[in-house]
Amino acid sequence: MSFDVIIPFLKPIEHLLSSKTVSEIMVNPDGSVWMEEKGHIVLQPSVGFEDGALLTSLEVIANSFGKKLDADSPILNLRLPDGSRMAALIPPVVNPQPMMTIRKFTSRDFTMDDLIERRMITSAQGQRLSDAIERGDNLLISGSTSSGKTTLTNVLASFIPDGDRILILEDVAELNIKKPHVISAEAQLDTHKSEISFADLLKAALRHRPDRIIVGEIRGTEARTFLDALNTGHRGSLSTIHANSAGDALRRLAQLAMRGSGGVPLDDVEEECRRSIDMIAHVMNHDGWRHLSEIRTSRE
Repeated sequence: MSFDVIIPFLKPIEHLLSSKTVSEIMVNPDGSVWMEEKGHIVLQPSVGFEDGALLTSLEVIANSFGKKLDADSPILNLRLPDGSRMAALIPPVVNPQPMMTIRKFTSRDFTMDDLIERRMITSAQGQRLSDAIERGDNLLISGSTSSGKTTLTNVLASFIPDGDRILILEDVAELNIKKPHVISAEAQLDTHKSEISFADLLKAALRHRPDRIIVGEIRGTEARTFLDALNTGHRGSLSTIHANSAGDALRRLAQLAMRGSGGVPLDDVEEECRRSIDMIAHVMNHDGWRHLSEIRTSRE
């Protein structure tokens, strides 16, 4: 499906979708529409969908992508043809109307120089992280939602040697890595077909001889499989995780891995994480300023 086919179903927000500076569009269950532009969220009082129109549009879009969206499956996540990410919830999970968020990736073509110019990263920080990628360190990028994890991952991946086979695993494709040998796969959690979890996908993908593994976001039992992969010779991984600090990132990785570790003590799993991850970079969003606030090794 092309993006032009989708636009008629999202006509009230067409101008926001086409904007080069709007990074996020949010429609709340009360019908209000908000946008994020240059780090600031602003209400759009003159924009809105007619009663029932958004629900109908979401159902049509979901069906076009082979996804389920109904009262029994009220959660939708998908990638639009232009690369934007759409997430939606419908009644009875939210009321009285659906909730929809579209994240546009206005920074997909950023370079390290762009990040330095925008004060997201310093030259010294950029050099330290790019050196780590080039020598094959396992790097974990942590931060909150909309803190710049995906942007930083895209830029750092550009320092992976061109000869490496890169395997990207995501639940909804967001990364845009421009390298000669890239294979991208998405988990299938809300389709009309059999469910393929992130952990299932990671296990299967390891059979395809990746030199580098990039996991869009570690958030569940795939953490155990991910650690196993790192402990069996896969170097140079680049992954993200939701956390409040670099130290918290390792603890969260360990807690997620615990779910599939068969009763192994948390202290042992945390030590495994420290052995497996070489460096953690933490990004944060402070009043619209997305920036790298901390770099540390796993042993610090």
